[in-house]
Amino acid sequence: MVFKRMLRAFGVGGPTVDTVLTNPNVRPGELLTGEVRIMGGDHPADIDEVKLSLVTRVEVESGDNEHNRTVEFARLVVGRRIAVGPGQNLVLPFQFPVPLETPLTVVHGQPLHGMTMGLRTELEVRGAVDPGDLDPVAVHPVHSQEHVLNAFGALGFRFQRADNEQGRIHGVPQQLPFYQEIEFLPPQQFLSRISQLELTFVTDPHHLYTVLEADRRGGLFRQGGDSFGHFAMTHDEVVRTDWAALVHQWMEQVAGRRSSGGHGMHGGHGMHGGHHGGHHGRGMGAGGLVAGAAAGVFGGMILGEALDEVGDFFEGE
Repeated sequence: MVFKRMLRAFGVGGPTVDTVLTNPNVRPGELLTGEVRIMGGDHPADIDEVKLSLVTRVEVESGDNEHNRTVEFARLVVGRRIAVGPGQNLVLPFQFPVPLETPLTVVHGQPLHGMTMGLRTELEVRGAVDPGDLDPVAVHPVHSQEHVLNAFGALGFRFQRADNEQGRIHGVPQQLPFYQEIEFLPPQQFLSRISQLELTFVTDPHHLYTVLEADRRGGLFRQGGDSFGHFAMTHDEVVRTDWAALVHQWMEQVAGRRSSGGHGMHGGHGMHGGHHGGHHGRGMGAGGLVAGAAAGVFGGMILGEALDEVGDFFEGE
């Protein structure tokens, strides 16, 4: 009897859980729907809480060191105080609101190298080790974000990788404690002046904030450094804007500037100077032309790293 109680404390013979998503593909602001399926074990169990959470990998700077950790950024409780009998099956349907600032993991059907996203399920079982489940989630851009991204193909940008950085961006209504950076190599005509371009979106119900950062090369007659751009528009304004022309103009200004960065392009559509709070950002935004060209940008570079192995998701924790 003592041995059986010990086994129960380690979760042996207890309930198990499997979460089934109606569709693992979602856009920021939409609902992830599905069912949490609980299967009773060989003895009765009391579940104090069933909770779901969206988790992703975030790069954290600590002094001179950087490390990745898994961060929960949204949570939903789908059940409390549930008694599960031996062999009993329970189904808990759910609708999980996906935050508008959720990082993107897929563009034009191609996973973004460096990104992982999962929906984690946890059962709090009284007196036992808590069982859990983790399901991969694919986050696609909303229409305004896609419009910006589409111009990359037209301008000749080449996608490199994406990641999440802990910290905040000045001048935007950021809610999450981290932001996504999507990194590109610039078009050939700018490569001698600009080594890397980085793009960050901050999205709310009414506006899309597009933050750009160019890493400028130093040289005999010019200084290096970072230059920043901040474009604040409503979602409707974004899709009415020729982003390829806008970003090309900004790139020419940055490539020709001699003083070191920290400034953005000023002008219409709510553009302001800005920069990433406490971190080096990475970005260069564009959008608005041929979706097929953008698909080529994202489809022909380093891609992959969908959430194939649950264990891989928690590396570095």
